[in-house]
Amino acid sequence: MRSRGMGEVHSDTFTPIHCGRNLTGQCVVGDKRVLRVSKVSIIFAPSYAILGKRLMSRTRREFIKQSTLSAVALGAAGGGWLPTFGFTPQGTVQGAAFKDLCLVALNAARSKRATYADVRIVNKRNQFVATQEERVSELQDRETFGVGVRALVNGAWGFAASRTVTRDECSRVALRAVEQAEVNSRAIRRPVELATVSAYPDGRWMTPIRRDPFTVRMSDKTELLLEANRAAAAVSAARFVASSMYFVKVETTFASTDGSIIEQTLYRSYPAMTVTAVGTDSDDVASHESTDIAPMGLGYEHVEAADLPGRATEWAELAVEMLSATSVEPGRYDLIIDPTNLFLTIHETIGRPTELDRALGYEADYAGTSFLAPPETAIGEVRYGPEFMNVIGDRTQRGGLATVGWDDEGVTADSWPIIQDGTFVDYQTTREQATLIAELTGITRSHGCSFGESWDVAQLQRMPNVSLLPGENEVTLDDLVAATDRGILIKGCGPYSIDQRQYNFQFGGHVCYEVRGGRITRMLKDVAYQGNTLEFWNSLDMLGGPRSYELCGTIGDTKGQPTQLNAASHGCPAARFHDCRVINTAA
Repeated sequence: MRSRGMGEVHSDTFTPIHCGRNLTGQCVVGDKRVLRVSKVSIIFAPSYAILGKRLMSRTRREFIKQSTLSAVALGAAGGGWLPTFGFTPQGTVQGAAFKDLCLVALNAARSKRATYADVRIVNKRNQFVATQEERVSELQDRETFGVGVRALVNGAWGFAASRTVTRDECSRVALRAVEQAEVNSRAIRRPVELATVSAYPDGRWMTPIRRDPFTVRMSDKTELLLEANRAAAAVSAARFVASSMYFVKVETTFASTDGSIIEQTLYRSYPAMTVTAVGTDSDDVASHESTDIAPMGLGYEHVEAADLPGRATEWAELAVEMLSATSVEPGRYDLIIDPTNLFLTIHETIGRPTELDRALGYEADYAGTSFLAPPETAIGEVRYGPEFMNVIGDRTQRGGLATVGWDDEGVTADSWPIIQDGTFVDYQTTREQATLIAELTGITRSHGCSFGESWDVAQLQRMPNVSLLPGENEVTLDDLVAATDRGILIKGCGPYSIDQRQYNFQFGGHVCYEVRGGRITRMLKDVAYQGNTLEFWNSLDMLGGPRSYELCGTIGDTKGQPTQLNAASHGCPAARFHDCRVINTAA
């Protein structure tokens, strides 16, 4: 079994409080060479949390008809309903100089008979700010800049990259990618065939944000966190408090021999807090995390709306209450699973196994395979759940961590059914993968799931936002509780594990409650549920409506060799699962 906890990227050593910017790389713009050198290294991307976002009242059929979640209530991100958006260019994010450098690389690749090539010039910045009680514990800032070129020759890929972005270097990198492709082509068994794609010679897109987090003063960020810590520490028995903010900004200029030149700027933001309570005898300890605050594809307005200082007391009181929780009695229960827990189950049991490269065995050495294999026995054949279960892959949902204008192959963002009326119907694909299953799905275009974490790694298939659509009826979490005679309500994520085929699993809960006779009776602890993917989803017997829907997500998902970190959101309503196995993790 593979166990997963909080993902992390370790930093180099640095001096706290002194926060510089680390830009590795150089760029020539006209005759001017700009070189910025490092001061501080690297960030940690906290893993799982959630922020409840209610949907406008809509039926499930309306969701499916639009092939996306057509309106997400991001009231907590600034008030009011914010609809989904199209991909009309929204502003230039890089200058003409970068486009020219991309063309230099493409021309060099074509001069050596590359049948296809693409280039990405990427400037990526990460910032992590953390506090503990009354002190700032970490200030980390990293910026990395460079160019990567991918070339296709004789049906094989080659890739090369450099942190020096000049005309000569872009040409050299492209030629190196071609050379590598030529070598690789000697050993290929099946030549790469790319699905067709439209050209976007002047594509521009930016994550819709209201406030750029990198323009906010560091003193304002740290003061907000310290204020939240003071509020939590004022609660009796709350002894330790930690809070943080994490931000990502990725500026990319992409160009390909298909005729696209695309500029994109993507943002992600994640505020978080953990409060630890200690019992009177100092032996009993319980920690509560802000599991109702998610990482989001938003700006600093997400931090402001999360209101850590205003909610710190509530989280501290929950930590204290967890000290007196009753250890669960193992057995079989109906489970009422809140979106703050269910999103992770969706990520692991639906998002991962529906990645086509897993099903084809390409990730077996590191990230595992999929029980949905081979594709010809899975597409249209596997009954994933009841007929009212519908799951979509989506790169268009506003606020989603995997939301883009185009993927890293220049494919426009897509939304499509993965599970329709309970049956598995399609995988996540890239341009290379779409051609492999086109005869099975009838779909010849890529679903736009190509992703490269930065300039120094080649693109691979990565998860979009994968979401369980709400039911037709306006069923709330309270309705699910009222309809349950003997069950457990599970909120937030705990430790978990899943096997290499994404099939047999165990998921822990963070805050859990016993449900008897349609009422919540007491808090429980040490709760985890076990099962396998198809057994679990086919036990789904009640599905929440649009008002119970929340957009949750993971910001540190790993895949590939070398490892790449991806972020993806997972929307879902509250749901009930019948007669599930529950164990006591402390036993």
